[in-house]
Amino acid sequence: MEIFGIPLPALTGQLLLGLVNGCFYAMLSLGLAVIFGLLNVINFSHGAFYMLGALLAWVGLNNFGIDYWAMLVCAPILVGLLGMVFERTMLRRLYKLDHLYGLLLTFGITLVLEGLLRSVYGVSGQPYSVPTALQGVTDLGVMLIPTYRLWVVFASLGVCAITWLLIEKTKVGAFLRAGTENPRLVEAFGVNVPLMVTLTYGFGVAMAALAGVLAAPIVQVSPLMGSNLIIVVFAVVVIGGMGSIAGAVITGLGLGVIEGLTRVFYPEFSSTVVFIVMAIVLMVRPNGLFGKEMA
Repeated sequence: MEIFGIPLPALTGQLLLGLVNGCFYAMLSLGLAVIFGLLNVINFSHGAFYMLGALLAWVGLNNFGIDYWAMLVCAPILVGLLGMVFERTMLRRLYKLDHLYGLLLTFGITLVLEGLLRSVYGVSGQPYSVPTALQGVTDLGVMLIPTYRLWVVFASLGVCAITWLLIEKTKVGAFLRAGTENPRLVEAFGVNVPLMVTLTYGFGVAMAALAGVLAAPIVQVSPLMGSNLIIVVFAVVVIGGMGSIAGAVITGLGLGVIEGLTRVFYPEFSSTVVFIVMAIVLMVRPNGLFGKEMA
């Protein structure tokens, strides 16, 4: 069976690949949106924290025998703690300055982390085996899908949904949003706003690390894997609207599927279609599809 002259297995395979990539885009752009929307910081080091999550999972398995499921919990916690230290010692000093200073600092942190890890582990990608429980394929009736990729889709969507509910529908999220708008008023209610800001940054980078652990069995783990992805993720955030939680998730998933379809119908544009969409969106709606209009 063919659709527009394309064999159905090839079309569904690329759609699946696009959906999986879209899940990674959604998780990473969601972390970026949380940090920018609540802390007003452009976190260019997000790709480095994504890489750290994957590399910690690889090191844990190969050097210490710690399996995938344990690292799925431990790696985000460790990276989140590192992010909190970074926020308390360096990033906090730049909150009242122009966004450019935060961008330059986080870019410098990325270069330092990548340089250090590249000197230890090199630049060649390292394989990470799929956990035994998620090996094989699952029959969905219309197609066969690798079980691990199906797990990635459900896990990513679950994390994105929980994050959106936490920020938009709970008292904690209300305090976070209020703390960014009027920290003195929130502190008057007994809320430790600086600690809340630190925890928020740690949560954002922990999400990047979680995406890295999920990606480890699919991609080659290397110190450069974050820099290859972060530019695309920033484009996703810009298209969805800087700071928009729902925009990050919907745009990430949508652009992943569009990228997969482009590989089928026009492969030459598959690596640039995200940026073409970004250019079109910015011309029509400069604040992004889900961004708020500036007063």
